[in-house]
Amino acid sequence: MSLSRHINADEVIEKSKEHQHRKHTASLGRQTVHQSWSRDDAAGVPKYTMPKVGINSKAAYQLLHDETALDGNPLLNLASFVHTWMPEEANKLIIENMNKNQVDLDEYPAATIIHSLADLWKAPKEGKVIGTSTAGSSEAIMLGGLAMKKRWQEARKAAGKDHYHPNIVFGSNAQVALEKFARYWDVEARLVPVNASTNYVMNPHDAIEYIDENTIGVMVILGSTYTGHFEDVQLMSDLLDKLQERTGLDIPIHVDGASGAFIAPFAYPDYKWAFDVPRVVSINTSGHKFGLVYAGLGWILWRDESLLHKDLIFELHYLGSVEYSFTLNFSKPASPIIAQMFNFLNLGFDGYRRIAMKDLRNARMLSRALEATYFTVMSNIHKLSARGQAELATAEDTDEPELYERGLPVVSFRLSDKFAAEFPHVQQAWIQSMLRTKGWIVPNYNAPEGETDTQILRVVVRETLSEDLLERLIVDILEITEGLMDSSTAAMLLQNQTLHQPDKEHGRPDNFGSTGQEEKQQVGFSRPC
Repeated sequence: MSLSRHINADEVIEKSKEHQHRKHTASLGRQTVHQSWSRDDAAGVPKYTMPKVGINSKAAYQLLHDETALDGNPLLNLASFVHTWMPEEANKLIIENMNKNQVDLDEYPAATIIHSLADLWKAPKEGKVIGTSTAGSSEAIMLGGLAMKKRWQEARKAAGKDHYHPNIVFGSNAQVALEKFARYWDVEARLVPVNASTNYVMNPHDAIEYIDENTIGVMVILGSTYTGHFEDVQLMSDLLDKLQERTGLDIPIHVDGASGAFIAPFAYPDYKWAFDVPRVVSINTSGHKFGLVYAGLGWILWRDESLLHKDLIFELHYLGSVEYSFTLNFSKPASPIIAQMFNFLNLGFDGYRRIAMKDLRNARMLSRALEATYFTVMSNIHKLSARGQAELATAEDTDEPELYERGLPVVSFRLSDKFAAEFPHVQQAWIQSMLRTKGWIVPNYNAPEGETDTQILRVVVRETLSEDLLERLIVDILEITEGLMDSSTAAMLLQNQTLHQPDKEHGRPDNFGSTGQEEKQQVGFSRPC
């Protein structure tokens, strides 16, 4: 959740009374307490303090059920990469095991998943792969970065060199978790600018210029959250090999496969990006994205246990057994791991491949519909690859992903230059707002550093976005866009752009640590997208 600070409830209510739309509400004094239509009376329960006397469980359920009903429909939330559906049998398993702590779980499911991922990611047979589950890719990235930092520090100490000024290199298109690692663990983040010519992802040739003897590693993103493009792991490795020949610098690669590490093995099985690239030392992924599990699960693997310094591993004597741990927290729910194992058993390689191919097919359908109308599509998975240009006309299976450029099933798009010139009054953000009135959540945001003047609309095509829903989405996008051509519609939107949410507006933290003096701007540009 986002940071929230303690609020003065009375102050919030007083300010709400002054809001132009609040004058039409009923008894304003009741806004400091919860209200429910339920016959089991929940009236009088304070909103911002713990009640002295509780209410019965049915009333508590109804109250929270009513309030969460206002949240967006997960099925129509196309902003999120997070998976939102599992079969009935998986849901049953989750409920049966929701009271179990991961540390109490038998070793079988997690160890089996680690071995399965090692095989998917082409770990060398002679190596001793080691890995762990995490709360998500954010924790996994922290662990991968910490392991690289520790190895760099130990090597610098052994050489009698300064080990207090580490840096790490990744593209400005990075998801915010990468920048969090750098800030939280005092590592200088060297962000490589991106632009349209680099497909909004890090160009390895540009990244080389940011590397020096203090670089602990390069994080290469397999599936940008902005456009879905894959960064080139093999090219990055080749350039680092040449750098080592010239300078002696041995720079490792960590692959951020939050989304792509559960797409590439199935859609592009011959693509070299994983442990078959020798310079790749670790890979993270999210089980709760294209691993097809509900939110709360990530994974990280290292190609060999020697890459984890012993000082980072804790020996735990717990419940009569000895466990070895490298995580940021101790207790975590066991049910997401069991759900991941369910998917591995239920789907197998072929099942995951079918879903990846379906997602990519639907993403191509959306891309082509948008590109044929008022939009420029910035993602790439609908464009023919070199193989596709040669073989598509005679191919038996036109859904084969290798016939198209590689990437995530993501569609990023913007209003075309032609449309913008013809209808300059239209703001692209209005499309996001109008889609929200129809239930769709489609974000509009600025491109990464290097191309910040460009705005992007993005749709993540997940398993739950069927062809029927996709057709409805296409119709809604086109109807809204055509409606905005009318300047009178645009004028109405300009008058109604704000949403009054007092709990959020007054509960946001102030600028922590501000001294009132001009401060050095933080390095980094990552956006939580």
